[in-house]
Amino acid sequence: MNSKNTKKLFTTPWFVVSAAILCAILWGSAFPVLKLSYPELGLQPDDLYGKVVFAGFRFLLASIIIFVFFKLTTKESIRVSKKYWLPLLGLGTLQTGLQYFFFYNGLAHTTGMKGSIIESIGNFFTVALAHFFYSNDKLNTKKWIGMGTGLLGIIIVNWGQEFGWSFSFRGEGFLIICSILSAIATIWAKEFSLNLHPILINAWQMFLGSILLLLFGLPNVEPGFMTFTPFATGLFIYSALLSSVAFSLWYTLLKYNKAGEIALFRFIIPVAGAILSALFIPGEAFTFGIVISLILVSVGIVLLNFPNKNNAITTVKSSPR
Repeated sequence: MNSKNTKKLFTTPWFVVSAAILCAILWGSAFPVLKLSYPELGLQPDDLYGKVVFAGFRFLLASIIIFVFFKLTTKESIRVSKKYWLPLLGLGTLQTGLQYFFFYNGLAHTTGMKGSIIESIGNFFTVALAHFFYSNDKLNTKKWIGMGTGLLGIIIVNWGQEFGWSFSFRGEGFLIICSILSAIATIWAKEFSLNLHPILINAWQMFLGSILLLLFGLPNVEPGFMTFTPFATGLFIYSALLSSVAFSLWYTLLKYNKAGEIALFRFIIPVAGAILSALFIPGEAFTFGIVISLILVSVGIVLLNFPNKNNAITTVKSSPR
């Protein structure tokens, strides 16, 4: 498909909406997929290094897929100037290495439904940080209301069935740390996007971050620590594909459309994550608190990303799950 036909397709309203929704659903599906992958692979909740290695292999494969996609669709070289090597390594350490260390281990100690909602707090951290880094992306009344609504939803989801606080540092705490790292990485990646193609930036940081995860985890695991059954293999391949496909599709949408209008669909990510977790993870079901939390978080995300004249930060979607 030539560039003219690509632009026509990616600016067609029905396709734009369908593709944005597909991306959000794919990212939301990461939560139940990972929760199902752990027991299928034989990874125990406390097997910290095993989950790090699993993450490393997943994002190594995903980065290779993105490199191939980039080369085939743009015909451009995947090479970057030497001056970007160290910054990309730093970004990879933060955005893929550290972030997914906390994400994979945090998700092992909470439910898929709670994880999908808590992880969305990164949207609110990003907007708060953007206020201090970008003169045209300041907090306003709409954003304050959106942040307050979303954070209230995060608080509610951490209250148990009997309205008692249900929070663990290794579970929900790790996911909040992951979201903070995601927000910092988003600001950092935005600076890179002024000079490098955003798909190439994230492919390289994902590749470098995955190597660091493997270097950290592999020396600390025993042979046969993971068992790749046919189902586990399918989940692994799907998890790599969902990141690479959704990520590439999302950035192509951003290339031809206003960032705020595309980012608006992020509210579907926690909704899809919660619904798919309830459908596929044994023992997970909707509660009154989950429903209220989902509504509040979704409204908050919509308010933060509702189209306006300034869309400084929403051009970068870091941390595709």
